[in-house]
This record gives sequence, structure tokens and C-alpha cells, in this order.
Amino acid sequence: MHARALSGRAASSRAAGAALAPLRPRASAAPAARAAAAPAGGGAPLPEALLFDCDGVIVDTEKDGHRVSFNEAFKLKGLDHDWGVELYGELLEIGGGKERMTKYFADCADREPFLSTADPAARSALVKDLHLLKTDLFMRLVETGAMPLRPGVARLVGEAIAAGVPVAVCSTSNERAVSTIVRVMLGEDVAKVMRVFAGDVVPKKKPDPAIYLLAAKELGVDPKRCVVVEDSRIGLRAAKSAGMTCVVTKSSYTGGEDFTGADRVVESLDAGGVTLAGLAELLAAAAATAAA
Repeated sequence: MHARALSGRAASSRAAGAALAPLRPRASAAPAARAAAAPAGGGAPLPEALLFDCDGVIVDTEKDGHRVSFNEAFKLKGLDHDWGVELYGELLEIGGGKERMTKYFADCADREPFLSTADPAARSALVKDLHLLKTDLFMRLVETGAMPLRPGVARLVGEAIAAGVPVAVCSTSNERAVSTIVRVMLGEDVAKVMRVFAGDVVPKKKPDPAIYLLAAKELGVDPKRCVVVEDSRIGLRAAKSAGMTCVVTKSSYTGGEDFTGADRVVESLDAGGVTLAGLAELLAAAAATAAA
């Protein structure tokens, strides 16, 4: 393992985990809609939930994580495909890894694996198996600690947990991969209280708002009182379509995207000075604008 990466990861995990005494157990069913709480020092009511995308938000995984794992899976299956940095950036316009592969392979159907596999059901099964392999490879990479948390994530998660604000991850990625990232990068204590909504838990991927609406329903909160942290245009569209306030933290692949409609855009949570109290003010401003 990389000592520097592990040291930073441990410190970040402690920062978030320090807020977890005592731990709040997960509810077995969606609770009744909660009243908006104000911070102890006064000010705007806190968000009812803080929802994070995973890839590019918690960890900048795309270029040196998912892309590398896709290419390794292709190699292990004897497929002559390599997703370069620029090509993968274009493929990220498609939400979901299985959907990404399906579109890519269909566009080059004169080559394997779709060349000898014409039946739609067989193609779907092939892509699913390939994605499972890719996920295993990716999780091994996550376990090494080689990909550090993005600045400010552990701090903001810790602030929310300490204030009693529910936190969750809403991602198009595989649920096992997302849960592994939360456990390894944020720590076991955070993983016990941070809900994960990911993969095929909804029929449509981002930019459809289904994943965010499901999270709000399961957490028993009002979508209009939720704040989302995203890094991409399609994630922003999903959050805003769900009626939520959205902060964008630019990632390695998304810096040049059009984030029109975002409530705030920052380079990172730390660089932008994003705090829970600041998100409460942002939420209040968004509500005032909507009411005007």
C-alpha cells in the first residue's frame, strides 16, 4: 500500500468519524418528514439531508480508477479495446458503466465482443459480466488507498453527522464499489450511518432525477430541503430536476463543463470554503429565489 495515501486517508476518516459519538442507527423504514433544524448558533435552518455523488466528488476516481479498471477488464477478456483519457471523457456523457460499454461496443459492432454476439439478451449478459469483472478490479484499486479523498469531503460529512443531518451517496456506479469507497475512504463508523443509493436501484440513470428522489423518499425528507454535491453536468441536471439545491465541485474531467443552473460552483469543498452553515444559507437563498 502507499504509505502517504494511507496516512491521509486515515486522517480524513478520523475527521469524519470524530462526529459519530454516539452513532445513530439507520431507520428500518422512512421516517416522517423532519422539521428543518437551525444551527446551534442561530442562522438559516439546516438542510434536511446532504447527498453526495461518488465518482469525482468523494474521490476523483474516473481517470485513474474506473478508466484503468475498464481497460484491465478488456485486456483480461482478450478484447482489443483501450479507453484513452480523451475518449473516456466523452464516454462520461453516458451515465452508468454498463450503459457506457453498451453504447461504445454498439458503435464499433464490427469488432468483438459484439461482432459475434448479435442477440440483445446475450449482449446484455456479456456487458453485465464484463462490468462485474471491472468492479472487482476497481475495488481492489480502492482498497490500496492510492486514490485520496477530495479536499473537504470528510470535514463536511463530519459536520453534517454531528448536526444530525442525514448523509447519503447517490451514484450511477455499482453499489458494491460505492460502499467500498465509503467504508475505505471515510471509515467504518461513517459507513454505518451514510446511506448508499447506487447502481440499478432505479430504472433510469442520471440525468434522470430518480436516484435523488428515491433517496429523499427513503430518508423521509423534502427534496426541496436537500443539498446535493455533484461534479458533472449530468449530475447537476439530475439534482435540479429533483428540485434540490446543488453545489458543483469541479473534477479532473468536468472542469470545462457548463454548470449553468448550479447554486454554487467551486474547485473543491475546501477551496470554496463550503460548510454546513454555508449550505443552509445557500438553501435559504434558493428558496427565496423560487418564491419570488
